[in-house]
Amino acid sequence: MLKQTALITGANKSIGFETARRLGELGYKVWLGSRDLARGETAAQVLRDMGHDIRVLQIDTASDNSVKVAAERVKQEDGRLDVLINNAGILGDMSAPSETPLSTIKEVYEVNVFGPIRTTQAFLPLLKASAHANIVMVSSGLGSLGWLSDPTNEFASINILGYNSSKSALNAVTLSFAKELAASGIRVNAADPGYTKTDFNHHSGYRTVEQAAEVIVRLAILDRDGSTGGYFDENGSIPW
Repeated sequence: MLKQTALITGANKSIGFETARRLGELGYKVWLGSRDLARGETAAQVLRDMGHDIRVLQIDTASDNSVKVAAERVKQEDGRLDVLINNAGILGDMSAPSETPLSTIKEVYEVNVFGPIRTTQAFLPLLKASAHANIVMVSSGLGSLGWLSDPTNEFASINILGYNSSKSALNAVTLSFAKELAASGIRVNAADPGYTKTDFNHHSGYRTVEQAAEVIVRLAILDRDGSTGGYFDENGSIPW
């Protein structure tokens, strides 16, 4: 029986790395996506030493050519992809919305919105070659308009124009792909890993990467009857 294959972008550290470890434990062959090849190799070796089947895939999701080359490599070596986890993301400028330069907002959107679109489109033929495939968009609770507009929610006061709106946009992207791909049997969902202690937020989060990866892995291994077009944290559906 062929091993299930998974690609995780931005997987050389933090939540992406933990997700790779978890899928490795479940017997998946994991493509560890990393913009920096050396960092990717270092991370992959740690997982290989644990006995996991890990290969490094150099991929910069903000680059058309990089994503195209990465997709061609997976095609040549595996011919299919069973799971795509669009995890790569950046925080960007945290200035007040009225003071945030448009150029920095564009940088955030290039990675957080256009990156997942670019990567999903490039790998779609390989996902369609799978018997049943899952796509996970790693979003954030800061993309929930329902939560951000609720003054009682813990995240309501976090008003980062570029990052928050990019994750709201990613949620919309998730729904669009889910609608199109439902007939193909490909499930597409958005995951909120929660406020996690990582380099991303200077380790200010209160959740562990192990906790954060839980919902991502759960959505990555959905069976044919699993949900699609949803937005979830570890406790279930959350408001768009």
